[in-house]
Amino acid sequence: MRVKRGIAAKRRHKKYLKMAKGFRGSGSTLYRTARERVERSLCMSYVGRKVRKREMRKLWIQRINAAARLNGLSYSRLIHGLSTAGIALNRKVLAELAVSDTAAFAKIAETAKAQVS
Repeated sequence: MRVKRGIAAKRRHKKYLKMAKGFRGSGSTLYRTARERVERSLCMSYVGRKVRKREMRKLWIQRINAAARLNGLSYSRLIHGLSTAGIALNRKVLAELAVSDTAAFAKIAETAKAQVS
């Protein structure tokens, strides 16, 4: 008796086509292109999770730099002043303070400025 593999292939095709839902053009309807697009998107989503962390850090640094310059410091002098003062705030928290609580950030900047100069 011969082995018929249609069920396994159909299941595999349905799996890829389900993951390709929302893709444009033949990327969501044709199996071969859908598989290529899905495999690429899975690779890119893995990479994107790493890139997102880099992008967020860049954004935090830009926000801290802008707020530091309003207080008469550059970003590097602010970070150096904080480290010598022993203030251990990460960039995420500093950026949040710079945006939402400018008075608290100004006090932190004054402490850093006193350490640097």
